[in-house]
Amino acid sequence: MIIRPYGIGYRRLYGRMIIHPFLLFLRLHFWTIKMTDKPHKFNALLDAMDTFLRTPATVTEGRCHVRDAVDMKRIMITVMIALCPALLFGWWNVGYQHFLALGESTALWPCLWYGFLKWLPLVIVTYVSGLGIEVLFSQIRKEEVAEGFFVTGFIIPMIMPPDIPLWIVAVATAFAVLFGKEVFGGTGYNFLNPALLARAFVFFAYPSVISGDKVWVAGADAVTAATPLALVMNGNPNAMPSTWELILGTIPGCIGETCKIAILIGAAILLFTQVADWRIMLTVVVGGFVTATICHASGLCPVSGYQQLLMGGFLFGAVFMATDPVTASHTTIGKYIYGLLIGVLAILIRLLNKGYPEGMMLAILLMNIFAPLIDYCVIQSNIKRRQKRLLARKQNKA
Repeated sequence: MIIRPYGIGYRRLYGRMIIHPFLLFLRLHFWTIKMTDKPHKFNALLDAMDTFLRTPATVTEGRCHVRDAVDMKRIMITVMIALCPALLFGWWNVGYQHFLALGESTALWPCLWYGFLKWLPLVIVTYVSGLGIEVLFSQIRKEEVAEGFFVTGFIIPMIMPPDIPLWIVAVATAFAVLFGKEVFGGTGYNFLNPALLARAFVFFAYPSVISGDKVWVAGADAVTAATPLALVMNGNPNAMPSTWELILGTIPGCIGETCKIAILIGAAILLFTQVADWRIMLTVVVGGFVTATICHASGLCPVSGYQQLLMGGFLFGAVFMATDPVTASHTTIGKYIYGLLIGVLAILIRLLNKGYPEGMMLAILLMNIFAPLIDYCVIQSNIKRRQKRLLARKQNKA
């Protein structure tokens, strides 16, 4: 009997049996001992598990490829590491808001453990529903499972209220993966951010579970806790938390968006590793700050410009959402335009749309749609400028 290992090399098959015996057992059971070249129906799932836990054995052999130690898997892991500070603080803040509302002790470890228990079912449901659909489509297309959803599944629970029903998370995740990615060809072909699309689905389909004053404190149904954005929208800016509380993040909100210090740590990691583009981050902040400052000076905004940046998910969206390399603009000038418009639109939606105080989600999704058009206009402008330059050179020679 000839053993044909599928998708992994002989060195990895026999050299790492001690490290990953379970994966090797699955390979041997489902495929390698079979006298056929047809992959097993669970091959896409096995490949996803194998490549996530270990370095893939497949390498490029053509001369036209640039060989680099950075691949899709390492980029996704870097983004997940950058998200960890905000996630860890989010665990603690969920427990802190819960015990504070009940008048109990807000010690570190009980708060952290309570928040972790609230987050764990959300992330499990997200990965099971979303990754299951991705594996199914990869199997149908006979392609490998892309690593892109590992970050998407990590972000979706961070931008949801802690007590949101799990079935709504599953439906929203399935909708985002199906209609935000797979219908367009999967990872790399989507033009909308899937995590934001899941949040938008929840907001428009089930607004009561993601808006109002009773959804931000876990395990305390009778307690109301308005977010800073809701206080401003309802005309009560004097009740807003202090600037230090906005920066530290000890305020009601989604799991991952409250602590601005943790978000800035994640931004530093992304910028240091060059995973995210500083142009988009900078222009989003500049656009939002300038717009909020102008509106504050004209009387349209009751709070100052820097307070608008510290409220809601503005910084989280600027760092982790707007910089998505697939859905953002790709040209250098286009990145400046793209980021600037996101910041401007986010503040305008906050101030002009009384039904939805958080405008960052809609601003990013709207600019995701216009990002290809921005790149097209920038490229066409460059082409026309070079043609004029070439024509002028020909006239000077004549």
